[in-house]
Amino acid sequence: MTNCSVQSRTWSELSVDELYAFLKLRTDVFFVEQKVDEEELDNRDQEPSTIHLWVMDAAGTAAYLRVLVDDVPSHLDARHIIGRVVVREDRRGEGLAQLLIEEALRAHLDVAFVLHAQTYVTGLYGRYGFAVDGDDFIEAGIPHVTMYRPAGRIAASTVSEARTA
Repeated sequence: MTNCSVQSRTWSELSVDELYAFLKLRTDVFFVEQKVDEEELDNRDQEPSTIHLWVMDAAGTAAYLRVLVDDVPSHLDARHIIGRVVVREDRRGEGLAQLLIEEALRAHLDVAFVLHAQTYVTGLYGRYGFAVDGDDFIEAGIPHVTMYRPAGRIAASTVSEARTA
């Protein structure tokens, strides 16, 4: 895997170029490729607690995700939400999504997480302790399922081992 240094910043730390690069990727994949029918810019990106994680290469942002923090749990006891997980088409299959998920989990070892996974990628999140919790539903015109990961310390070596499984 080449060009896989993870960048992590809050809204106030982002440069205009960084912001443009990952918003372009999200737009290219979610709107152009997947034909998402919901609003992309939901005002959650600029919340002070939101963490943006991404991998850059010469062509721009290769992969991205964000971690949101709700004041009250949005599902069971999970206040932390992984979302907007996206990998540029030419970099898919290289493990970039796993790299970003690992980094997000390492930064928040002792908290519960929830995410809405597109149904075809539940196996990816399952490797990191997420389990399906509920029925399938349509979000943004695409089948999704809620996945939950309880609080509990996962050692970095365990997270890395999940990537090779």
